[in-house]
Amino acid sequence: MSCTFSPKAYQTRKIQFSACHRLHSPHLTDSENEATYGKCNHINGHGHNYIVKVTLFGEVHVETGMILNMTELKKYMEEAIMKPMDHKNLDKDVEYFFTRPSTTENVSIFIWMRMKEVMKNPELLYEVEVHETENNIVKYRGE
Repeated sequence: MSCTFSPKAYQTRKIQFSACHRLHSPHLTDSENEATYGKCNHINGHGHNYIVKVTLFGEVHVETGMILNMTELKKYMEEAIMKPMDHKNLDKDVEYFFTRPSTTENVSIFIWMRMKEVMKNPELLYEVEVHETENNIVKYRGE
């Protein structure tokens, strides 16, 4: 069977990292932070085992049968996610969070931006999905 069109598909890889943080916004007063974030605003912070799924969307190449070699995607994710975030205090070790709260939304945006920086084909990036807990999940598509 011969393809006369260029089929496209979604490709997802999952990775897990551990980090701690404190939900605290420099744009709010201490009492506003406490009211907004509750126990997650505790002065000593808390930790998570984040699960991140990075999804690509693109043409399935005739020669390789892949959108992108998973080994290459793994390398990008190691550079963009694991290196700056794994076993770190997000608020104190990751410059991006020096001026913004380390919410799951902002973690997703940070990962998106880092993936765009490290990928050779950043146009393939479709979605970043971050599971802070099994119940708290954020998806970001660069919008």
